[in-house]
Formats: sequence, structure tokens, C-alpha cells
Amino acid sequence: MTQNLSYEKAFERLEKILELMNSGKTPLEESLKLFEEAELLMRSCTQSLNAAEKTIERLIKGRNNELILDEGQKPKTEPFQYQ
Repeated sequence: MTQNLSYEKAFERLEKILELMNSGKTPLEESLKLFEEAELLMRSCTQSLNAAEKTIERLIKGRNNELILDEGQKPKTEPFQYQ
């Protein structure tokens, strides 16, 4: 189910799960199921963010098709702001 969700929808569902679990009103069995779903959602979000980061790195390559490196010799990245 989580593989078909966009990053935004997965993140939204994760927030709802956290609200439910933090409410203290969720029975143990349901909490365990929600925890499992949250784990899958977090993995999905992480994969989406990693893929986005790789895309951004490709897009900021210099004209000679080499990555622009920072002072630590790591690919220079630009902050990504999610709204």
C-alpha cells in the first residue's frame, strides 16, 4: 500500500498515525499495527527523499558534467524546503 503513495500522502498518513499513537487512546493491538505501518511509511519517505537528493545532485553538476564539491569534497547540495 505504501509503495503507491506519493511522498506527500505518505507523510500525511504518518502524521495521522503519530497523532493517534500520541493520544494515548489507541489500544495496544491497534498501536502495534499502526507502528508497523508507520515503519513502512518512514522507509518509503526516506527512499523518496534519497531519490530526490540524487536528482538534485545531478541537476547541480557543472557544465563539464562534474559535481560541484564543497570544502569537505562532498557533492554540494542546496537546501530543499518542503512546503
